[in-house]
Amino acid sequence: MSSFMQWLTESMYLWKTLIIILIFAVTLGIAAYSTWAERKVAAFIQDREGPNRAGWGGLLQPIADAGKMFFKEDFIPAKADKWLFILGPCLSMFTALMASAVVPFGDTFIIGGKVLMVQGIEINVGILYVFGVVSLGVYGVMIGGWASNNKFSLLGAIRAASQNISYELAMGMSIIAILMMSGTLSLRGITEQQHGGNWNIFYQPLGCLIFIVCAFAECNRTPFDLPECETELVGGYHTEYSSMKLGFYLFSEYINMFTSSAVTACLFFGGYNYPGMDWVHTQLMAALGNNFGHNVATLLGIGAMFTKILFGIFFFMWVRWTVPRFRYDQLMNLGWKGLIPLAVINIIITAVSILSGYKLIGMWVGLAIMLTILSIYWAMRPKRQNAVLGA
Repeated sequence: MSSFMQWLTESMYLWKTLIIILIFAVTLGIAAYSTWAERKVAAFIQDREGPNRAGWGGLLQPIADAGKMFFKEDFIPAKADKWLFILGPCLSMFTALMASAVVPFGDTFIIGGKVLMVQGIEINVGILYVFGVVSLGVYGVMIGGWASNNKFSLLGAIRAASQNISYELAMGMSIIAILMMSGTLSLRGITEQQHGGNWNIFYQPLGCLIFIVCAFAECNRTPFDLPECETELVGGYHTEYSSMKLGFYLFSEYINMFTSSAVTACLFFGGYNYPGMDWVHTQLMAALGNNFGHNVATLLGIGAMFTKILFGIFFFMWVRWTVPRFRYDQLMNLGWKGLIPLAVINIIITAVSILSGYKLIGMWVGLAIMLTILSIYWAMRPKRQNAVLGA
């Protein structure tokens, strides 16, 4: 028995497996209850109650929804490509779950004298891994829309492909400025550099804004939900889907919200770092011992990380029920004519501020100059006569 307990304590493979399973379970749990939270947020904004039948306050509503999806008829259209029709939602779900593997949700645990990172896997190109996996997610939408043999689904798939490609460019360039300042592609490395309140949001406010807008577009969330626009395309790329195939598409959207919020927290808001972290860590180690105190401090860091993630998910919901949907030409114009030029300007400002040796002051001075120039240009632009509203 003692040898088994020693093996249990010293087996880092076992602990790593438990961390991965726990991250997987937490991701699914938060995504499931995000459906309940979104209905509650929508109800609050619209002055109504929301789910209140299944369980106290509707807390069992996600379980009821899952049961409903499981028992619905699994319908496949007669002229659809059967195997691709099945593959589409599976690919969307798979890529959504894979993206969170490199996100550092906390510092480290010390178990049996060994250090265990609270992360699925640590690789030195973590941000490239996230971009690579997320970019594959559009194939699930494209395959599902094309395989349905439905014109509305095909239009939704085309919209999703062009939208994701357009906004990935701006998102990638917004990340370049972060990489220039941090000098690493590792999400853990970027997070650790923000220790002590040195968060990137203070250095990259424009980059953060561009990244968040692009995250909305990548997740197909309002006001960028044109691939599933019910007023034009019935249901878009998942019009022909039912049962758990439809559930996979809907669920992958909430998982992507969770992953986007986690990556945003790591890149711009310090990740698991929080104000006064060093003082708390020192006090806990003095009161509880080095190892146990360090582990408790890590748990507090995990709590700070998930607080930021949950606020990010709430922000997704808040925007959905506040901002109206764009027209498709407005969507593409914002990406190509708005965000990409701003991302390029942000890279230039970042480079100049780094070379000047005054990163923080240089960034804000550069942004002030940019806003001044844009304001002068906007004031001096020629006014169009008899312009159509919204054109």
